[in-house]
Amino acid sequence: MRKDQTVVEMRGITKRFPGIVANDSISFQVKKGEIHALLGENGAGKSTLMNILFGLYEPDEGEILINEQKVDIKDPKKAIELGIGMIHQHFMLVEPYSVVQNIILGTEPTKGVTIDYAQAVRKVEELSAKYGLQVEPHQLIKDISVGMQQRVEILKTLYRGADILIFDEPTAVLTPQEIKELMEIMRSLVNEGKTIILITHKLKEIMAVCSGVTIIRRGKVIDSVTVKDTTPDELAAKMVGRKVSFSVEKQDANPSDSFLKLSNVQALDNRGILALKNLSFELKKGEILGIAGVEGNGQRELIEVITGLRRVESGEILIKDKPIHNLKPRQISESKVGYIPEDRHKTGLVLDFTVSENMVLKNYFYPEYNKNLFLNYDKINHHAVDLISEYDVRTPSETTPARALSGGNQQKVIIAREVDSDPDLLIATQPTRGLDVGAIEFIHKKLIEQRDKGKAVLLYSLELDEIMNLSDRIAVMYEGRIVGIVDPKKTSEQEIGLMMSGSKSGGEESA
Repeated sequence: MRKDQTVVEMRGITKRFPGIVANDSISFQVKKGEIHALLGENGAGKSTLMNILFGLYEPDEGEILINEQKVDIKDPKKAIELGIGMIHQHFMLVEPYSVVQNIILGTEPTKGVTIDYAQAVRKVEELSAKYGLQVEPHQLIKDISVGMQQRVEILKTLYRGADILIFDEPTAVLTPQEIKELMEIMRSLVNEGKTIILITHKLKEIMAVCSGVTIIRRGKVIDSVTVKDTTPDELAAKMVGRKVSFSVEKQDANPSDSFLKLSNVQALDNRGILALKNLSFELKKGEILGIAGVEGNGQRELIEVITGLRRVESGEILIKDKPIHNLKPRQISESKVGYIPEDRHKTGLVLDFTVSENMVLKNYFYPEYNKNLFLNYDKINHHAVDLISEYDVRTPSETTPARALSGGNQQKVIIAREVDSDPDLLIATQPTRGLDVGAIEFIHKKLIEQRDKGKAVLLYSLELDEIMNLSDRIAVMYEGRIVGIVDPKKTSEQEIGLMMSGSKSGGEESA
């Protein structure tokens, strides 16, 4: 095969769904041995196009060529036969099964009438070593990290002989360290002759590992460029159709009364191990307090005890001097607390409910939407239409099931619902995870608006840039404790990094 050979070519691909044209006569090419990015806003049509290439959808119009030969990909089995593998944003793994069982599922090698696990393990270990994946074949999926689960998905495609790998938003659920490791894995794959298509909206990753990029906006190709001949600013402008600001503009905070106070809070994790250790801090109205830390240092448990999703073993949590620890989530919500959860699928949305139903999950029982035990769908839908417009939710209609929206637009539904409830305390956990630069800019403005209206905002994010840019104070967590609370204007990422690793404490230190 020639080095410059086109391994994937899609010509005039059109895909329609009820009320929307997801792909509108899209054409693009990928050369052998390159990492080629598909860049676009949430709902631009990137995943739909790659689902067509992988055989999950059939195009209404257009044709596909693999290695310059026209092919008909009617299902994933045909795609796999053609050497195409897809690593989905939401992993397709069976949690109680081991790594090797997941990798060979559906393609089990046999010895007589039994599965030859020894042969499978050898092959998995060989592939793992060859591509630097460092996966332990006998571990159960439920016992390994999200980053390691992604490596299992990569191994699954390699085990099936894939030469063309599609990564769908692969860094959306990874820690910064795992992202760096994934970039190295991708480079290793192309060095071994693989070709990668990267679906993403993260410009930093495109500039780091990609050679080419095709920009899609609202179902149409806007441009295809080589990465070395462009800049993040140019890509962002092409993606959203306007200039995008990467900095967060805000005035100095004017904090007032104390709204949330934690005193010596202790709580257990899901294994029964102490996750929060005598944790104390205070959050005032009119400020954003950022929670920074390496994932797994108690941040999730902290959010859950405040929102009523986890029991407090000792200590107290006060809202306006009234104890709320160990109350039910609905009671805490009715204390004017808004909550943007970390996992939009598990705790943010009811995926089979419509967009409009999801937007009233917190207040469907109010007289405005509920009369004599019957929901007033006229008012519910009218309310949703207003929020869809205000938050630029890309959906065919307000009655579309939430499941049918892109991940970023699902996130916008949650943020619209929580901010519209006019909370005095807004808890935002990973609020921009999976969002494109335009949407991130919009959400950041909304959080600043809440602060400037005198609301208290508690922000938990694994994106240190986001914490530094948005927060008025930053509380750094390490091993279930707050090791320091610092002013972002008077600190640096390096100092916060040392605090996150437990090497340093500082600021308003807590025990």
